[in-house]
Amino acid sequence: MTRLADYFVVVGYDSEKTGSVEGSGKIIQRFPRKDWDDAPFPQGIELFCQPAGWQLSTERKQPTYFVVVLTDIDSDRHYCACLTFHEAEINLQGCKRDEIGEEEDTGLIQPAQVFAPKSLVLVSQLDYPEIFKACLGLIYTVYVDSLNVNLENVITNLFTCLVPVAGGSQKLFSLGAGDRQLIQTPLYDGLPVTSTSVALLFQQLGIQQVFSLFCAVLTENKIIFHSTSHQRLGEASRALESLIFPLKYSYPYIPILPARLLEVLSSPTPFIIGVHSMFHSEIHELLDVIIADLDGGTIKIPECIHLSQLPEPLLHQTQEALSLVIHPDLEVADYAFPPVRTAPSNLRMLDKEVRAVFLRLFAQLFQGYRSCLQLIRIHPEPVIHFHKAAFLGQRGLVENDFLTKVLDGMAFAGFVSERGPPYRSCDLFDDLVAFDVERIKSEEGIPPKMLKHIRELAEQLYKNENPNPHMAFQKVPKPTEGSHMRVHVPSFPKINEDKVETLLQESLAKHLNSPPAVRVEKKCIVPAGPSVVSIMDRMGSIFNSARRLEVVRNCISYIFEYKVLETEKTLPAALRALKGRVARQCLIEELSLHVQQNRAILDHQQFDYIVRMINCALQDCSASEEYYVAATLLPLTTAFYRKLAIGVNQFAYTCVQDHHVWANQQFWEATFYNDVQSQIRALYLTSRNENFLSNFKQKDKDPLPTEQEKRVMDLAAEQLRLWPTLHKEKQQELEKGEENTVFSQAIHYAQLMVYLLVPLDTSKNKLLRNAATGDWESGSNSFVTNSIAGSVAESYDTESGFEDAENNDVANAVIRFIMRFIDKVCTESGVTQDHIKNLHCMIPGIVAMHIETLEAVHRESRRLPPIQKPKILRPALLPGEEFVGEGLRVVLDSDGREEASGGPLGGPHILPAEGALFLTTYRIIFKGTPHDPLVGEQTIVRSFPIASMTKEKKISIQIQLQQNTQEGLQIRSSTFQIIKVAFDEEVNSEMVEIFKKHMVRFRYPQSIFTTFAFAAGQNAPQIILPKQKEKKYFVPHSFQKHCKKCEESWKNDHRPSVYSEKETSCFDNR
Repeated sequence: MTRLADYFVVVGYDSEKTGSVEGSGKIIQRFPRKDWDDAPFPQGIELFCQPAGWQLSTERKQPTYFVVVLTDIDSDRHYCACLTFHEAEINLQGCKRDEIGEEEDTGLIQPAQVFAPKSLVLVSQLDYPEIFKACLGLIYTVYVDSLNVNLENVITNLFTCLVPVAGGSQKLFSLGAGDRQLIQTPLYDGLPVTSTSVALLFQQLGIQQVFSLFCAVLTENKIIFHSTSHQRLGEASRALESLIFPLKYSYPYIPILPARLLEVLSSPTPFIIGVHSMFHSEIHELLDVIIADLDGGTIKIPECIHLSQLPEPLLHQTQEALSLVIHPDLEVADYAFPPVRTAPSNLRMLDKEVRAVFLRLFAQLFQGYRSCLQLIRIHPEPVIHFHKAAFLGQRGLVENDFLTKVLDGMAFAGFVSERGPPYRSCDLFDDLVAFDVERIKSEEGIPPKMLKHIRELAEQLYKNENPNPHMAFQKVPKPTEGSHMRVHVPSFPKINEDKVETLLQESLAKHLNSPPAVRVEKKCIVPAGPSVVSIMDRMGSIFNSARRLEVVRNCISYIFEYKVLETEKTLPAALRALKGRVARQCLIEELSLHVQQNRAILDHQQFDYIVRMINCALQDCSASEEYYVAATLLPLTTAFYRKLAIGVNQFAYTCVQDHHVWANQQFWEATFYNDVQSQIRALYLTSRNENFLSNFKQKDKDPLPTEQEKRVMDLAAEQLRLWPTLHKEKQQELEKGEENTVFSQAIHYAQLMVYLLVPLDTSKNKLLRNAATGDWESGSNSFVTNSIAGSVAESYDTESGFEDAENNDVANAVIRFIMRFIDKVCTESGVTQDHIKNLHCMIPGIVAMHIETLEAVHRESRRLPPIQKPKILRPALLPGEEFVGEGLRVVLDSDGREEASGGPLGGPHILPAEGALFLTTYRIIFKGTPHDPLVGEQTIVRSFPIASMTKEKKISIQIQLQQNTQEGLQIRSSTFQIIKVAFDEEVNSEMVEIFKKHMVRFRYPQSIFTTFAFAAGQNAPQIILPKQKEKKYFVPHSFQKHCKKCEESWKNDHRPSVYSEKETSCFDNR
């Protein structure tokens, strides 16, 4: 049981500080005088009693009541119920009479003319606002009506009243003032208790406005409520927070903010704050805050805030359901003969129906979330990671900004930590997301069925707050009507502190020997529910037809059967088929089958084909496929290899390192946690634990599944259930076994990361240099706070032995990346610091040995005969057009026009094409042949005048038809043409730069007479591009001199007569 109240405080006006512009309050008395061990006294409570400031009044005002929420340093909330009334300020009466010029003394008692506020505050860790209001109202009634009741006894009874634990129990109590009160606890303490606050919020702001606030709070925006009523501010904040259940708001939550703390509104963190409307001008100066006017029914969203919306069709369905609930007559408003309607729901039931709509929304939004939980540790406490990339990919919401922000937020991290464990107490949401999602989906577009389900959920929510329909009779004396307007009311009496302390100690001594009432938490296996499915009903893609899968299987079969001709014919079609997810999965299955058959040793031609297919499969790998392709191909890249020389083998991973997925730390984390989960599952499926499995009884009393059918979460639930019954030695053994499992996986993944991150040529380290900063950050939601050991930032130059080596930067970059990963996953997984230090010492040596091994592989690989490339075809030139240089070998990539790549209408796949890029005095020309052998006899020519070029930029292209392509160039033309090419390995960066310089020079000539239109037919010497290096290139002086002569001759003999005098003078000035 818990105390009803922790502290009772009397706060009054501080008349000693009357010189200041603003008044202030002070704590007059507090009970008890010493802090409780489990509940420290909240500081600054006098500021929150009068949020608008301590101000004197010339008339008595009605007593007011509101509840303030304070949050301590441990994120525990303290509810401060404040009842404020006004009483005559004795110390200021004479001053007031002097101000109005009263000099005569009639000898009669004059009525008070200055009144100061005084607050009775009840501080509690429980949230029972109506009970607190009744208790404070009773104390005020005893005072104002001068009842024959001892206030010391009433206050003592506040602290000695113990509230029962949650579970629907009731407690009748009395404070000893002729009252009879009832405390009703909810069935589930995790479900919010809202009374009518949610319904009132929708009445004040409307559906669309509240829905905007709902999206804003989920995407972590700043929200301010303002109203002239403090009670409304508290109710609105409570309502908005309850709408996001099962998530819990974890940022600053201040329903009523005092005037002296308005600078908190400039905080950079998200918040929900309520402010009195008298500070309207101050809050409207804020530029990054969403402001809701409860009195006016409007919200203001600044232009700088992009408010993400729910994905369709959830947005439309939720708005439709809210309209049915809040406006039940809307559906039949146009009927000529509307049916007889029953009475609309009362405010309390309407409140629960609205909450039921949002509960259904979260069940649809988080459908199948448990299938994306990754179990890392079971003992001593569960450590669970949420695979966000898998969830977004399977839901088909990778590009949805709203859900991405929700999953990245702190509220969802708390959701995973609280609801992730497979063995715990369950509530309404767990059953809804596990069993009712299909029903919700089937009721779409059928209002009667939708309303029926909403009302069923509303009944359960209502029963949670009111589990006992027959409430006991309650009696709480209230003050006489108009008692606050009495002329002569004495001040609130000073309470005898010593007497309260004596009575409190006596009462505590009586309850000292009584056993505390502890609620036995009913735990069970959390139902897994359905798996993750796409939010939209989409048919399978035509690209994943059985014919395309057959092409992939045949191509792989031809490769391993040494049928080179058939392989060359089917390879382009197989590579195109790998754009589909099912085809990529087929590739993985086929390659895994050949590895199992010990066919991983390849010759050079087979190695080249397999690497091409792996690269093509990795090209489209992204978060949309939860990194599935990269994770499953990872062991295959370490299996396939070819022999270069005696003792020198080249593995496939050395040829697939150019993909950014390997530099994405989120990928490594997700893959690591998935493998750890598999190892933990295998650990508890051993024979020594079979006795645990046989004694386990499921909740549904279904037959026990076999070992192969057992999910890791089911095994974890068994272990968590049996944990309290195990001996300490057995518990330590299980903890050590799990820790060793994680440690061994960390060593394995450190080795894999070295394989994929250390390049074959250590002079090239593009992968980690170009890795985005965001890839280094973790996006996980897990039990343990993300932490990175300080050793990451240290230099490993001395440890790794690379002080004088040219590949020093490569080694350091790889070591830092792996260290960051190791610190992150090992800290979250509970690996001991000794093991982490061992890994720190081990990684530099692994990198050093691998770099030494790669030197021999790189040396031998360069001795391999070059791959035969197609002959460069020179394009036909126009009369007077000449080449500026030799063509650069490139691959022309598709630019998105479907007719060139076989699109949905079919047709030949003429792109990509292999050829060369030429620069002439008039055009930029590509000429080559398609890579597809079936259309290889065709010639591809793409060109446009150099004068029409509008933009050129360096790009990165991954074309798996041609391995080892270095960089790309995209050239746009005003003739609606585009050339998108990737340069071959024989084209170095210097040759590309020289080509671009000449391209720009001919695009922007110094004179129009050097353009092709004027200089056609002149003998322009050809500019020869060097093979290695050339410092500078110039157009020969003889050619410039010749062009100048032609210009002068043309001006003298061929000047058109239609030019005006102004145009003629322009030519002369040239």
